[in-house]
Amino acid sequence: MKAFAKIRPGPGITGIDADQPRLGSHEVLVKVRVTSVCGTDYHIYKWDEWARAHIRPPRIIGHEFAGEIVQIASDVTTHKVGDMVAAESHIACGRCYQCRTGNSHICERLAILGVDVDGSFAEYVKIPEQNAWPIPAEVPIETASVLEPLGNAVHAAFAADIPGSYVSIFGCGPVGLSAVALTSVSGALSVTAIDINDYRLGLAKTMGASKVINSKTDDPVAEIHKDTNGRGAGVVLEMSGNEIAIRNAFRAVRNGGTVILFGLPAGEVHLNLADDVIFKEAHVRGIVGREMFKTWYILEDLLKSRRLDLNPLITHRMPLDQIDDAMKLVGSGECGKILLTP
Repeated sequence: MKAFAKIRPGPGITGIDADQPRLGSHEVLVKVRVTSVCGTDYHIYKWDEWARAHIRPPRIIGHEFAGEIVQIASDVTTHKVGDMVAAESHIACGRCYQCRTGNSHICERLAILGVDVDGSFAEYVKIPEQNAWPIPAEVPIETASVLEPLGNAVHAAFAADIPGSYVSIFGCGPVGLSAVALTSVSGALSVTAIDINDYRLGLAKTMGASKVINSKTDDPVAEIHKDTNGRGAGVVLEMSGNEIAIRNAFRAVRNGGTVILFGLPAGEVHLNLADDVIFKEAHVRGIVGREMFKTWYILEDLLKSRRLDLNPLITHRMPLDQIDDAMKLVGSGECGKILLTP
């Protein structure tokens, strides 16, 4: 099969001819119909500090996708050939303390599709049967391909007390934009979106932001305090991983407020813990992935209710063999979600 992989350390990605995956126990083979580009994929493509610490080439990357099951292992009981599925990209061991206490998304031996095992930038990908999520009939295949990043936004947004709060969201990449849509329909008093890219700020406005701030031209901390009678935001979601944005997130939150950290920094981050966390008595929570599988049930119900319109999030569609162009577009910021078709 054709695939795109990080075959050696360094920037870029390479098209390869790979063997079709061979199934093990309780695994299904999925023919990829649509896969999308994630910020994690871009970290790997750039080969930044995070990627150098986490990726061991060769590795087929990519982890957000939807497709059709074309083969099942003999012991698979929950799916059949022909089922259309999306995928939970975190593969948990099911045996460690976290898994046995309902926190399998932070499993001690967690493996991530496209990071620790081969991923979805290919014609076929294999996943454990428990990681295949049936696509409801009401959900189009393109929407299904972005359920995984939307689940990140659900997990991040619903980790804080959104109803009745002034919410600020730093970073308007696809997950940040999804968080804008979620918080705007979840009872927030207002939703302020912050980015350095006017294109993405326009998308944020379309997806429900009450106010957008370009932090290249305006001080987001000053604006947020001005809009909240000097108190600061009750909930701040940091979705970019940018060090300046992370520091601003802590400066923008009110005393006793909540900062949700989702964006992946490229390296270590310097914070003023005394003034911006301890003396504020700020609540800080790191978020990774989705709660398995609570978040997926919430996702399904949200989409069936038709309260969320994800169409503005999907801005580009390309063949998978144009992945270099897709990555350059992600780097420019002039896009929302980019869908790729093998």
